[in-house]
Amino acid sequence: MDIADLVFRLTTDAEQDDIVQLVVGAVVRDGDRVLLLRRPADDFMGGIHELPSGKVDPGEDLPTALVREVKEETGLDIADVTGYLGHFDYLSGSSRLSRQITFTVEVTDPTPVILTEHDEHRWHPLAEDPPVTDAVKEILSRTPGVCPVPGDGTPRHCF
Repeated sequence: MDIADLVFRLTTDAEQDDIVQLVVGAVVRDGDRVLLLRRPADDFMGGIHELPSGKVDPGEDLPTALVREVKEETGLDIADVTGYLGHFDYLSGSSRLSRQITFTVEVTDPTPVILTEHDEHRWHPLAEDPPVTDAVKEILSRTPGVCPVPGDGTPRHCF
């Protein structure tokens, strides 16, 4: 399925499920680490770590929103959207039924990370339990990670 067909299916499914707000999320990797951002303490769900993510603006398609949000939140430029990992639904701070649709991306350069909406970032090893919500853990579990090879214990990519 090409990206246009996928985007159409995802947005159509969200409309049929009465989702009020679409949100895009990005799994940005640097080797075997994933970029996590911490929300400011005074914000909705303050203090949690999350993926770079944000609302899809009216009339905006998912890939455009993804590029914009990653740039706005991290200063990083997306070179390619490489895969779809899944979605999860939640109630926003304004009690709107929202759906975060998460993609894997490649960035042109993973540094520097320039924060505008968060108070901290970290490159978290994929092989370790991340300090994120259960919904984000489920998404990250679908991300290629590092696994021990039986017998010799050397790391390898899981997929």
